[in-house]
Amino acid sequence: MEDVLDLYATPYDPLRPQVCFDERPVQLLGEVYEPLPAQPGQVRRIDYEYTRHGTANLFVMCQPLAGWREVQVTDRRCKSDFAYCMKDLVDVHFPEALIIRIVLDNLNIHTPGALYETFEPEEARRILRKLEFHYTPKHGSWLNMAEIEISVLSRQCLKQRLDSMVRLVEVTHAWTAKRNDQKAMINWCFDVAKARTKLARLYP
Repeated sequence: MEDVLDLYATPYDPLRPQVCFDERPVQLLGEVYEPLPAQPGQVRRIDYEYTRHGTANLFVMCQPLAGWREVQVTDRRCKSDFAYCMKDLVDVHFPEALIIRIVLDNLNIHTPGALYETFEPEEARRILRKLEFHYTPKHGSWLNMAEIEISVLSRQCLKQRLDSMVRLVEVTHAWTAKRNDQKAMINWCFDVAKARTKLARLYP
């Protein structure tokens, strides 16, 4: 726990960015009946019936100290998808960084081995040289600020019915662009001192 909190307490450094990483499943749902448009004094009405169009997965990456986030839509959540997200962090989003410090939970796909299973060993090693993993403790995934970003995404973007991957990509990319333009930040207030006071039972 203190490893993650110490990382959050370090100042912003563009050469050593802090990135929080997490994922969220999404159901793709369509309408059976066309919604009734809003009218004066009456909100838009949606029928309770819907059709299922499968599921998708969202990988969410955010840099809390810079007000940056990225959402990648995939049709599944597996080791190769995670590996390509890590490659994008290194090659696309932070190519000038010396090291990228990533906060993530202990999901079985969140391992260096995922990169070796996806890429040739030399490529996997090249990517991993730029990554430094900081894992939240068991039952402590709430320490990952990406969960806060996912909560905002869910409230602002995912309450509507989205019936296809194409539509999901459209709305998440529009939401991401708006949040990044606003440089929306996360006001994190929990630190090591508070952890030692409020969670004293967890310390020996």
